[in-house]
Amino acid sequence: MKSIAEGEVKEDAERRMAGSITSHPISGPAHSTGSGEVDATTRSLREAVEGGTKCRLVFCGTPEFAVPALEAVIAAGHEVVLAVTQPDRAAGRGMEMQASAVKRLAAVHGIPVAQPEKIRSNAEFRLQLEAARPDTILVVAYGRILPRWMLELPRLGCINLHGSLLPKYRGAAPVQWAVANGERVTGVTTMRIDEGLDTGEMLLARAVPIAAEETAVEVFHSLAEVGADLMVETLAGLARGTLVGRKQVEAEATLAPILTREDGAIDFARTARQVYDRWRGFQPWPGAYTSLRGKKLIVHRMHVGTEEGMEVGVLRVRGEEMMAGCGGSPQGGSQNGASVVVLDEVQLEGKRRMSAAEFLRGFQVRSGERLGL
Repeated sequence: MKSIAEGEVKEDAERRMAGSITSHPISGPAHSTGSGEVDATTRSLREAVEGGTKCRLVFCGTPEFAVPALEAVIAAGHEVVLAVTQPDRAAGRGMEMQASAVKRLAAVHGIPVAQPEKIRSNAEFRLQLEAARPDTILVVAYGRILPRWMLELPRLGCINLHGSLLPKYRGAAPVQWAVANGERVTGVTTMRIDEGLDTGEMLLARAVPIAAEETAVEVFHSLAEVGADLMVETLAGLARGTLVGRKQVEAEATLAPILTREDGAIDFARTARQVYDRWRGFQPWPGAYTSLRGKKLIVHRMHVGTEEGMEVGVLRVRGEEMMAGCGGSPQGGSQNGASVVVLDEVQLEGKRRMSAAEFLRGFQVRSGERLGL
């Protein structure tokens, strides 16, 4: 089977916006240059799994996004001998120590858990992994870069589930940036991990559509469920010898850097659609914020409006609606090319969150006031 280019994957997903979603191999059938043998990794995995023998796995993951994948490999009958996750962290108003989602699930299934603060030169952790003798290590949103010794430890290598259609959106925040950039299609990719930043050989990809109103939170949920099936399918495909890694095309690579608080600052010079897409992509953090009367104003909910003739960054009040002028639309939706976002729910610094109607009544906001000052 020939490999499927990203454009074909996107076209397929767009055709399936309201229907099922299928996975696509990113490799051809296993083969060699004349010997008739598959590569050593695929052959080794086939030997490990065929005949009813399941893989011994170490699973590295931390947040809720990783939970469906762990549940799926357990349900598929693979032996998860160790779960590796981030240390417990203080969270919530009471700043109480909280275990990760993966740790909680591992406890339910009686899986031993390791939570190293550091892994690169951690001799104790290395001995623990060596003693586990995993066939492969699965990595799903673990939050740490694996050192070379860990990549070389399992005889079948380390397999990652990445939240994008690689090579697009390599990095720490692929889901958020795909939504923030207004993508209509994203997906998940399984890949063999190397020492680069999401640069390893790709195995399988599955495209997933992004609805126009979906936030990153909702897309995360969709990708987690789809990715769980893809991880199990990847293991099965490798076992059958039908998957061989395919190198990524560097010229097509884009980055999805870790988010910063500043990414949430609203730039009203962008079009209304761009402002709204970034709000969708940066949920739940860093969100979207600006300033009003010298105080920070968080925008908890917004949508694109149809008002025309508004100045960039200036408010207009109409009844119980509070609108903000944005930059010109590339399509020139109004006479002067301006566009508008409607601020549905906001929170002024030091105050509780409230609807626009309640905010307008309480703070006597008037048309003509400028945001971002």
